Amino acid sequence: MSSPPLNLVLVEPEIPPNTGSIARLCGATNTVLHLVHPLGFSTSDKHLKRAGLDYWRFVAIRYWDNFDSFLKATAEERLYFFTTKTPTPYTAARFAPGDYLVFGKETKGLPKEVLNLYQNRCYTLPMANSNIRSLNLAMTAGIVLYEAIRQLGDSP
Repeated sequence: MSSPPLNLVLVEPEIPPNTGSIARLCGATNTVLHLVHPLGFSTSDKHLKRAGLDYWRFVAIRYWDNFDSFLKATAEERLYFFTTKTPTPYTAARFAPGDYLVFGKETKGLPKEVLNLYQNRCYTLPMANSNIRSLNLAMTAGIVLYEAIRQLGDSP
């Protein structure tokens, strides 16, 4: 990508294979991966490494001590939050180079107070079957990231 890279943010991720798959996705698209502590695993975890295979050296990763420090360091207008708790589809978002795509932990999503504070910046992936609670985090991140790339007219 010739423009500033997109940023994909995982807030307190819990499942190593999801993070590994997302890291691989970020490496393939030159997207910066932000991991917000506490993490539910060690970044040296064998399952994490296996999911990312031997691509870790190609991934730009930034670690944050906590979500508050990430939010304080990032311009609000660059943030896009993804949750099952909003009716606004991800296709309504208008992305720009350097934006941050923010995803919560697998079991709880993003904190309710964050969703309330940034409700006009929250988006979802619509589900046709109401019996399915949500999609896998890695799948959701991939769909949203490639939509942002498509909108920017870039190719990974």
